[in-house]
Amino acid sequence: MFTLHDPIDDEIREALKEHDDYTAALLARRGVITAEDAQAFLSPSYDTHIGDPLTMLNMEKAAKRVAMAIDSQERITVWSDYDCDGIPGGVVLHDFLKKAKANFTNYIPHRHLEGYGLNMDGIAKLAKEGTTLLITVDSGITDVAEVVYANSLGMEVIITDHHLPQEKVPDAFAIVDPKQEAETYPYRDFCGGGLAWKLVCAVLAVGFKGREDITPGWEKWLLDMAGLATIADMVPLTGENRVIAKYGLLVMRKSPRIGLQKLCSVARVTQRFITEDDVGFMIAPRVNAASRMGNPMDAFELFTTEDEIRADELAKELEKINRSRRASGSAVTRAAHERLETRKLTGELPSVIAMGDPDWRPGLLGLVANSLAEEYQRPVFLWGREGGTTAKGSCRAGGGISVVALMEAATDVFEDFGGHKASGGFTVKDDQIFTFEEKLCEALSKLPADVRGDSVKYADREITSTDILMQELNRTEKFAPFGMDNPKPAFLLRDIKISKMSWFGKGEEHLRLALVRDDGFEEKPLEAIAFFARRDLSKALETLPDRTHITMLGHLERDTFTKGQPVRLRIIALAP
Repeated sequence: MFTLHDPIDDEIREALKEHDDYTAALLARRGVITAEDAQAFLSPSYDTHIGDPLTMLNMEKAAKRVAMAIDSQERITVWSDYDCDGIPGGVVLHDFLKKAKANFTNYIPHRHLEGYGLNMDGIAKLAKEGTTLLITVDSGITDVAEVVYANSLGMEVIITDHHLPQEKVPDAFAIVDPKQEAETYPYRDFCGGGLAWKLVCAVLAVGFKGREDITPGWEKWLLDMAGLATIADMVPLTGENRVIAKYGLLVMRKSPRIGLQKLCSVARVTQRFITEDDVGFMIAPRVNAASRMGNPMDAFELFTTEDEIRADELAKELEKINRSRRASGSAVTRAAHERLETRKLTGELPSVIAMGDPDWRPGLLGLVANSLAEEYQRPVFLWGREGGTTAKGSCRAGGGISVVALMEAATDVFEDFGGHKASGGFTVKDDQIFTFEEKLCEALSKLPADVRGDSVKYADREITSTDILMQELNRTEKFAPFGMDNPKPAFLLRDIKISKMSWFGKGEEHLRLALVRDDGFEEKPLEAIAFFARRDLSKALETLPDRTHITMLGHLERDTFTKGQPVRLRIIALAP
């Protein structure tokens, strides 16, 4: 069922009177209800809306310690996570410490051999190599024993992390984590790479020997990596994150970083027009593939090398392993479908789909879970085994149900879990594997109705004429970059005629529709497309060939490929 959002109340509309109805409604639905906040949201400013990093809890202490290590040429190691948050965050500190002429190295643990976070063997190796200051990026907040061990080997540890602290926190020299209870900084939703960039800004602010040799404002060039991490890690694109993402895209479009240029080339992304969608769907998967199918240091080296030949080799290697990742993911998808088809023959599918296989790589399961959740419109939990016997996996929401709420209602089956409404990760207790699905279904049945979600899909605006498309697109683009807590606006088209339907792509998996209205679209049909439609719109497609009219939801987007047709619709959903 598709319906329009309710109008905003009169008081908020008055506060946003400088804006048209559509813009005011979008602002209000994003929690922006004052004229001042609206100005900040629609016109994010680096100078105005980036806060003083030294006012963050423990940041000044951490910055002065890094500055001291730079001055004394202490051996510094930056230990970052292996995903497309930790890797760019590690690059941010690498580029800064290199510019500051520090004595440093970078360390990224191997996903399959070492696992997430600090580990004893890695710490011991770094101690032997002379590290006395260890800085974490996007990890460390739960590594209590590991920090004790590092301290015993003569290291001081600075933790920069954005994950939720546990009851006991590590005995580190300084912890910079905006999720700490005592934090007073006004914005707290940074990703790991964003926090690494804030640390750089803080060290520049406190000063060190050679600071005067670094041009004021040089740190802005690091926003390509901070912005990449912020967009890829799916943190809320609000507040300072919105500024980092916006300026990060601007820097990416003109970045001289040879590795980014080569990665854009192999991913067929036009660098000067790069968008948040390009980052999320083209760049980030290739960076993440490095750890899921190979060595995360390859992605790190790609972004830090100044050798064009080496950058070209690394970009092609990431492209190769990303194709391998997709192939492996497709094999898991086929296996999951076969199991589900067999189960459908013996009865209806459960309200929560939960399955796994010891041979499935946990790092591949997010995309598979997402496609199954879209297709079957219910939560999907998939697990595999990695680097040992523990069953780890990914989950995705379906049918409007929050996977975090669901996991919180079934905590007894998990050793660990986290995420947000739409997606998450988890570790299953070994003795719960065989009753995993049953207990999740039971937990779902006990959730309140408002948490369980509903089948209603809301639209922000109805399209009744092609004459308004460019105007609506221009208004919509003011809200970019889009992401969590700032979704792309959805447009509703009712009872619109299909004048042409075609398939395209190597496997003809993408759908293209030409749409007209009986009352006026005929001369200039509206193009609507859906990538991977056979996967994401499978149920609606069953009856589509027999229909002459449809009702649909879609996003407006700028068509840069079709001459004379600047606007098209990206299909979100089709009414059954």
